[in-house]
Amino acid sequence: MRRLSLAVCILLCGVISCQTAPQPDPDPVQALIDRGEDLFFNETFDGNGRTCGTCHRAEESFGLSPTFISTLPDDDPLFSAEFVPELSSGFENPVLMRELGLIIENLDGFDDLDNNFVMRGIPHTLGLSASVDSALGPRLGWDGAGSPDDGTLRSFAVGAVIQHFPLSTDRIAGVDFRLPTADELDALEAFQLSLGRQQDLSLPLPLRSTRALRGQAIFNDLTTGKCAACHLNAGANANPALLGPGVGNRNFNTGVENLPDQPADLTGELVPPDDGFGTPGDGEFNIPPVVEAADTEPFFHNNSVATLEGAIAFYNGEAFNNSPAGQLIAQASGSGINIDAAQVDAVAAFLRVLNALENIRGSIVALERVAATPALNERIARRLSGAHADIHDAVRVLDDAGLHSPTARDLEQIATIVSDAQGASTARRRELASNAIERLQSARAEMIEESP
Repeated sequence: MRRLSLAVCILLCGVISCQTAPQPDPDPVQALIDRGEDLFFNETFDGNGRTCGTCHRAEESFGLSPTFISTLPDDDPLFSAEFVPELSSGFENPVLMRELGLIIENLDGFDDLDNNFVMRGIPHTLGLSASVDSALGPRLGWDGAGSPDDGTLRSFAVGAVIQHFPLSTDRIAGVDFRLPTADELDALEAFQLSLGRQQDLSLPLPLRSTRALRGQAIFNDLTTGKCAACHLNAGANANPALLGPGVGNRNFNTGVENLPDQPADLTGELVPPDDGFGTPGDGEFNIPPVVEAADTEPFFHNNSVATLEGAIAFYNGEAFNNSPAGQLIAQASGSGINIDAAQVDAVAAFLRVLNALENIRGSIVALERVAATPALNERIARRLSGAHADIHDAVRVLDDAGLHSPTARDLEQIATIVSDAQGASTARRRELASNAIERLQSARAEMIEESP
């Protein structure tokens, strides 16, 4: 009897094996993106311990704010200038980094580290695939110059390693760091282009908030708010109807450097003027997208304005309206920008709702991958953590202006579900992820009318 049972078992095992469907070939594009993700968060390039993810944190919308910096331990690689003796001078300014989230960029070379530098914030890297193309070539970084050589995203990664990863300020390749290989640059580029939105929105949207709806109208009106002149569809591309065909992503001198009482200047630290694009610079800086603006404060290349409402109000002031960009807008539209306080708040409400909707979209995408993946690996754990952070960001940007309060409370509960999924078994994690997706879709429907 035992022999018969064993034979049956062997036969059944053979049948099951024969009936097992062959595994599909791995997606080479996704494999490249996954490798780029591993490099982005784990590869130090034999440098001071920093990775790309040191400054572009997944849980910070792939940027880095002073508030988040204040939560980091003192041995975080971000603070390498404070504990690596060879980086103690000319590499970073710890005061400005910790207080204002500013880092040193040696855009004009490394010959005079004590005086020849600028202080800039850390921009997010979301939606790059829809925000860096222009008629004049790719536009990357706060001044759109890219770094170094041809200004492409691949070259930008090389410049980042040289600037931010070295073991000493000598910056000798092969000694203070290793340069990324061509294959690594391909992977890093693929991963960064995969982040965030893959295309611009198509405004106007059927928003349910009356304040946000009014803000959208002001934003798009080329005679009132005029925001869409430079941020077509709330992205990073200029409006061809106002500024000519094929403009794409552009650089402008908006007068931010002329603002009085710059926070960095008030510290008493040395902050050389930032001349923007080129060497020497022409005073121009790059247009960033504003869909993600509400949860990626502070604003502008030097983190000079802390709040979304303050950043919008900047365009009412003399610094902008007297700038070359302000004059260009006045010539093209017939007047400068002058919107009142209620209109500023309305535009901010619009951008806050856009941001929350993007948070929801991104969380759904992340959770769909969680639900489809059986194993809990580093990438899936990051998806869960990122979705959790995105949902909390949506709550914050809505609550800060009293928008969609019932929806914000729903989102808080969804964030708890995602948090529970982080420590759950495989089956339970996938179940929780699917539940969170369904509830996120309902939350979205509370904020925007869905197409029939």
